[in-house]
Amino acid sequence: MAEMTQAIARTALEAAFQKASELGVSVTVSVVDDSGRLVLCARGDGATFSTTDTSFAKAVAAAAFRAPTKLMSELYKDNMSFFGNVAHAFTGPMFPSIGAVPITHGERMIGAIGCAGAHGDHDHQCALAGAERAGHKLPADSTPQSK
Repeated sequence: MAEMTQAIARTALEAAFQKASELGVSVTVSVVDDSGRLVLCARGDGATFSTTDTSFAKAVAAAAFRAPTKLMSELYKDNMSFFGNVAHAFTGPMFPSIGAVPITHGERMIGAIGCAGAHGDHDHQCALAGAERAGHKLPADSTPQSK
C-alpha cells in the first residue's frame, strides 16, 4: 500500500515551485499525509511569513475532504453555513480556500499539497502541478469523498 514519503513530497514541492517560477509568483508549499500531518513545508523566496500556516491549513482541508479546495470554494456558494463554520468545528488548522489538491496513488489518496502566497488561481495551478508530478490525476468530476 502506497503512503506519502519524503521523496513523493519533495517531487510535489519541486514541481509546485517550478510552476510558481513559470507564473512569476512567490508561494509557500506544504505537503501533508492522508491524515493531514505535515510531511514537508518550504517557504519560497519572497513569500510572506503567514503563508507557511495558510499553505498547511489548505493542504489539511484538501486531505480532510479528499477534494481540491477550489471545488470547496465553489460549493461554498450553496453551503455557506457549513463551509463558513467547518474551520471552527475542526480541532486543527483548516482553510478550505483555493490552493490545495489531494495527492493520489492509484485510487488511494495518500496526502495533499497546499500552496499559498499568490492569487488563489495561481496557488491552485501550483498545487495541481505538484500533485500531478507526484502521480495524481485529477478526475473530471472531483467531488468530496468520505473517508
